[in-house]
Amino acid sequence: MNALARRCPALLVSAPASGQGKTTVTAALARWHVRQGRRVQVFKVGADFLDPLITGCAAQSRAYQLDLWMGGEADVRARLYAAAGEAELILVEGVMGLFDGDPCSAELAAQCGFPVLAVIDGSAMAQTFGAVVHGLADYREDVQVFGAAANRIGGDHHAELLRRSLQGNIRWLGALPDDPVLALPERHLGLVAADELADLDARLDILANEWDRHATKDLPPPVRFRPVSSAPVPSLLCGTRIAIARDAAFCFLYPANLDLLRAAGADLALFSPLAGDPLPECDAVWLPGGYPELHLDALSLRSDLHAALRHHVMAGKPLLAECGGLLFALDELADADGNAAPMAGLLRGRAAVHPRLVALGLQEVALPEGTLRGHTFHHAHAEIAADPIATAVNPNGAPSREAVYRERCFTASFVHFYFPSNREAALRLFLP
Repeated sequence: MNALARRCPALLVSAPASGQGKTTVTAALARWHVRQGRRVQVFKVGADFLDPLITGCAAQSRAYQLDLWMGGEADVRARLYAAAGEAELILVEGVMGLFDGDPCSAELAAQCGFPVLAVIDGSAMAQTFGAVVHGLADYREDVQVFGAAANRIGGDHHAELLRRSLQGNIRWLGALPDDPVLALPERHLGLVAADELADLDARLDILANEWDRHATKDLPPPVRFRPVSSAPVPSLLCGTRIAIARDAAFCFLYPANLDLLRAAGADLALFSPLAGDPLPECDAVWLPGGYPELHLDALSLRSDLHAALRHHVMAGKPLLAECGGLLFALDELADADGNAAPMAGLLRGRAAVHPRLVALGLQEVALPEGTLRGHTFHHAHAEIAADPIATAVNPNGAPSREAVYRERCFTASFVHFYFPSNREAALRLFLP
């Protein structure tokens, strides 16, 4: 087994807390190395959809999730082993703070042997920067903090103060200035989706230019990734055509989910409700999550699509609606300003988007097809006139417990399912 292992330089980019600049630094690092002529593969710890769209664009490759709970250790190791066979650098953006959550980013670093890059917002620090980095380094013996990077520095002298505060064998890897031009735009669910930023490539090049001013030129140490044996994907969807909504209103799709559907033999037909595309001829439909609340007028005017989806469900064909897809499937949706509009009317009920977060957390739900894992993250409160067929649980005891609704072969929930958590169960959602 060890003879077949692959070695590739790798870093897990983490921080003491959210908001320190992990995504910005990961994107800067990725684009900088791409411009040095290296093949870079980026991953994201946890359930986030939006950060990987940015970092994947920076690396000019598709970014995948790594999650020890949602996908399991075998899924994580298989993806890393595959990446190590093609990439010259692997970058993994952590989630929250290094030791936050269960499982946390540190757990992934320990299990897979990742050296850690600690990203610190240095805007209001000098020598204390080094103390914070060393606190992270000393917290767990099985986690190696390899280096540190400062975000939002005030200038060259400030960067030098921060660099000199590091002690021992912790390396200085780089810095980015405190400049609004470098900030990635955000909205209520996180970063603005990459496809909506016409100037994203220019922004990433500016980040790489700034990173170059303070960057350590050497690659991080290589990590050994071992092969993992796994059963082949069952060919349950051969001859099945799945219509998938994909545009600015329906943009939350795990690449691994799409890969699994294709591997099972499905023909994927992407369509845009916002662009006026009709529902393609299909055997099943997937309405993923996204931002329907930002496109109420356009979606409410799609009475042709509403009727086609209702006909699809009444014909007994499968339809999966997740989070934003669920909101679109209801009778009515209101945005955060109270503006309401009719939606598709597949499920009796209405929802309103709130300024504050309504639900957050990992989810596991036992369905007739099998147990699936995923997560929930939304600002919407829904009143649905139906009894759920199942209710998800949070593995960490958090209060978010999402219901799953079903009528015929139509399944709807606020849960974003991670299909590789139970491949056969996920595939059976698209079978009558």
